[in-house]
Amino acid sequence: MAIAGRPVATWLRARVPALTTRVVARLLSDLPVYAELPHEEIAGDIADIVQHNLRLFADVLEHRRAATDGELAQQRDSAAQRAEEGVPLDAILAAYQVGVAMCWEETARDAGPGDLPAVLEIMDRILVLQQQLTSAVSGAYLEARQILDSQEHGGRHALMAALLTGEDLDGFTRRTGLRPAARYLTMTLALAPHPDETGAVPVRGPVRGPGAGSALVPGSAAGASVAARRKIRRIRTALDRFAGTPALTALDASGGTVLLPVAEPPPWDGPGGLCDLIAEATRAAGVPVTAAAETASPGGVPAAVARNAEIVDLVARTGRAPGLYRLADLLLEYQLSRPSEALRGLAGLLSPLDAKPELLHTLETYLGHGLDRRAAAAALHVHPNTVDYRIRRIDRLTGLSPARPADLQHLSAALVARRSV
Repeated sequence: MAIAGRPVATWLRARVPALTTRVVARLLSDLPVYAELPHEEIAGDIADIVQHNLRLFADVLEHRRAATDGELAQQRDSAAQRAEEGVPLDAILAAYQVGVAMCWEETARDAGPGDLPAVLEIMDRILVLQQQLTSAVSGAYLEARQILDSQEHGGRHALMAALLTGEDLDGFTRRTGLRPAARYLTMTLALAPHPDETGAVPVRGPVRGPGAGSALVPGSAAGASVAARRKIRRIRTALDRFAGTPALTALDASGGTVLLPVAEPPPWDGPGGLCDLIAEATRAAGVPVTAAAETASPGGVPAAVARNAEIVDLVARTGRAPGLYRLADLLLEYQLSRPSEALRGLAGLLSPLDAKPELLHTLETYLGHGLDRRAAAAALHVHPNTVDYRIRRIDRLTGLSPARPADLQHLSAALVARRSV
C-alpha cells in the first residue's frame, strides 16, 4: 500500500521518533491533566505508548489486518496505570484520538487524486484500529477502577465501623494503616420517600373508565428500587462535594448516618454552611431532608451519633418541619424526653382533653403559630372566633390558658411530654 509512490508502512516507521515527539507535545498543550504528570513519566511511559501505537498502525497497514489481542496488551496496562493515578478516562480517550488524528494527517498529507483507493483503505484500517483501542483501553481502565473503588470502599467501611463502635483507634490504625481524621462532622439524616419510590407511576392522557386525564398506575418494585438508589446517590454526591472527599456513609432509602472529616467545625449558617448543605441535598434528592449535626473528635463519634439520632426522632415526634437541627434547637424537648417522674405529671396536665381531640389539635396549632389566632384559624379552616371559644374551653377543662405566661410554659411542656411518654 503506497501514497505518493512510497510504501506507507515503511515511511511511517521511519517517522515514528519525530512524530512521537510531536504527539506528546500536543497532548501536553491540549490536555491539562497530562501536563500535570511527572516529566519522567511523560518522557517514559507516555512516549513509549505513543510510539507503540504508531508502530502498531504501521504493522496494521503493512499486513492489512486488524490488531491482535496481544498487540493491545501494552495499551491495556497503560490504561490501568492511568486509572491508578486518577487520570480521567475521557482524557485518556482524547489522547488516543489526538494520536490517531495526527497519524492520519502524517500518512495522507501528500496524497493525490490517484491515491484515493489507498486513502480510503487507510481510513478504514485506522477506524477499525481506533475502535479496538477504545474498547481495550476503556475495558482495562474500568476494571482497574472497579478494583480500586472496591478497596477504597472496603477501607472506608472499616473505618466507619471502627468510629461508630468506639473501637481502639490506635490499634485500628496499626492493623489497617488507616488513620482517622482529627475530627468529624457527624450527621443523622431522615429522608422522605420520593414519589417514584411508591411504585405508582403517573400516566398522562385519556384513561378509560370513570374519570379522565392523568392517573396513577402501579409501577414496578424494580423502578422503586432504582428511584431509592438514585436518591441516595444524589445525597452522597452533595455530601462528597461539601467535604471535598468521599464521605463515610451508611444510608438507605429512609436515611442513616454520615461522617465527614473536617479540619474545623463548619459554619452552621451563611454561604457554604451546613444549612446550605442540607438545602442542596434536598434539591438534589427531590425529597424533604431532616438532619441533625454535631462535630466531634474520633473518640466522641458514638455519643454524637446517638444524640443526633435522638434529635431527628424528636423533630419527627414534635411535628417540626424538615431541615437542619442541633441540640440547642430542641433543648426543652430533649430534656423532657429524659425518663423522670415529672414527665408523666406534665403529660397529665392535658388529660382532660383526651376526649376532645379538636381542642388538643387547636392548642397545638395555636401554639405552633405563635398565638396568632387568625393564622391558627386559617390552618384549622375555622373562624377566629372558634379558636377563641376553644381556648376558653381548654382553660375551663385544664385550668391553664395560653394567655397567662406561666400557664403557657406549662402547656408547651405538657405537649412535649405527651409526645414523649
